[in-house]
Amino acid sequence: MRTPRRRTTLIAATTVALLATGTLTAVAAHAATGCAVSYTVGGQWQGGFTGNVTVTNLGDPLSSWSLRWSYSAGQTVSDAWNATVTQSGSTVTATNVGYNGSVPTSGNVSFGFNGTWNNSSNPAPTSFTLNGVTCTGSTAPTGAPTTPPSTTPPPTTPPPTTPPPGVPQTGLVGWATQNGGTTGGGNAGATTVSTASALTSALNATGAAVIRVSGTINCSGMLRVRSNKTILGNAGATIVGCGFNISGDRNVIIRNLTFRDWNDDAVNVQESATNIWIDHNTFSNGYDGTVDIKRGSDFVTVSWNRVYNHDKTMLLGHSDDNGSQDIGHLRVTYHHNWYDGSRQRNPRVRFGNPVHVYNNYYYNNAGYGVASTMSAGVLVEGNYFENVKDTYHLGEADSGPGSLVARNNHFVNSPAGQTGGGVAGIPYPYTLDSASSVKSVVTAGAGAGRISV
Repeated sequence: MRTPRRRTTLIAATTVALLATGTLTAVAAHAATGCAVSYTVGGQWQGGFTGNVTVTNLGDPLSSWSLRWSYSAGQTVSDAWNATVTQSGSTVTATNVGYNGSVPTSGNVSFGFNGTWNNSSNPAPTSFTLNGVTCTGSTAPTGAPTTPPSTTPPPTTPPPTTPPPGVPQTGLVGWATQNGGTTGGGNAGATTVSTASALTSALNATGAAVIRVSGTINCSGMLRVRSNKTILGNAGATIVGCGFNISGDRNVIIRNLTFRDWNDDAVNVQESATNIWIDHNTFSNGYDGTVDIKRGSDFVTVSWNRVYNHDKTMLLGHSDDNGSQDIGHLRVTYHHNWYDGSRQRNPRVRFGNPVHVYNNYYYNNAGYGVASTMSAGVLVEGNYFENVKDTYHLGEADSGPGSLVARNNHFVNSPAGQTGGGVAGIPYPYTLDSASSVKSVVTAGAGAGRISV
């Protein structure tokens, strides 16, 4: 549902600031004796690259910081995370964002960015200054790799196990199998609805129910969904203009529906709702999130959905200041979804650990793929990234970094992203498709109309 729109601090003034003229002013807190910088290129592709920078403060404690360097081969910075980055000519200046300005003596801070290069030479900077003080303590720039490397080495054997007998790959897998499982309306008799009023009444009724949606239903706002419901779309079933709100209820299944032009969220899961399965749906052209999960909700699987022609896709955890309700919850599995040009939040995660993002197909995502923030723990595994300039990273806008482990992913014209920290273990069995096959598997199976229900 609608949440305050945060102004991004990834890049100055919410857009790339490539300043042609003017002088950039360093902040007042100075490093007294020096600093050390590690500059690495995490991935490089035609016309672009990802840079990762770690600064170690060897001087007095800092309350804010500004790091400056110059490029010698015409490189430009296009966007960044965990810092505000501007560029004037060849000179780049990165300054802290709200949550990472304080750096103690011998402490460090990291940020990353995407940039452009001329495809023939991408030399690393050889000199850095921190708050006007030249970094002389073991500055360690490194050159760019010829192919995007994985930032986390893959395990010698795949960790997933075979799913239980009789559960196909397209069946229920993931967090929604835990906490007693998710069965929706079970064996209750089916009711078919074809109008907004009939749909509203069926969703809001008490007791277990299987609800079949027929035709196109035009509606507005958010329709309340009560516990123990299975909502299935007949062939071509479409919800236009409204969304479903699962608030404090449990055991809900939503499958084989097309949602478009919603005026809030398409599916909103909130207020400690548990055991929810959202599967084989198609989402496009809505106002806010396609599937937003928040406020202490738990044990959710989001699988085999297609999102296209949409901006803010899947938000997990709505606010940085809601940790008291969210920590220990927000455990969600996202698998075999087709993020088809969806711009950002695929997903954006706060607090949940572990959150499992596996075997999804990312294509032409102009903003970013996955963001782990606010101490979340996200496993990004076996995904296929194609034409995605920012595949995954730590921190987002004003939200501090979480942890992210990446393994066995496949990259086409996309860099390996930013990783760090550890993630809790995955407790359920699952089968991992080879990452190189995910594009064909997901495009053949994701979205409404791909299953019989």
